Amino acid sequence: MNWAASLAEEKIREAQLRGEFDNLPGAGKPLPEDDELRGVPEELRTGFKLLKDAGMLPEEMQLRKDMVTLQDLLLVCRDEPEKLTLTTQLNAKKLRYRMLMEERGWSGIGAFAEYEEQIQRKMTEQ
Repeated sequence: MNWAASLAEEKIREAQLRGEFDNLPGAGKPLPEDDELRGVPEELRTGFKLLKDAGMLPEEMQLRKDMVTLQDLLLVCRDEPEKLTLTTQLNAKKLRYRMLMEERGWSGIGAFAEYEEQIQRKMTEQ
């Protein structure tokens, strides 16, 4: 453990001994549920919460975000070589996204296509 972590642990222990963590609001109660994780299976919630708190996105969400950005750039791009580069990047992201969905078994689910279209519309609304 490095010196900064040791110092932090020491400060926390001192605060505990002084009772600074006693009688905090919500003490002894479960943490409130995160509405964004309501649809995530219980065994995956901790991992998703850690990723969310660290500012990370699951790969499929990052791909969707990148695809929307590339589509927006294509709409305003006037340079043909640059358009070709952006189109190539967009196609690569779409391919990776489809492969990921197939690996996870989501592409065979009928509701997935409808849900995917709704997400696409929501993300591209101006």
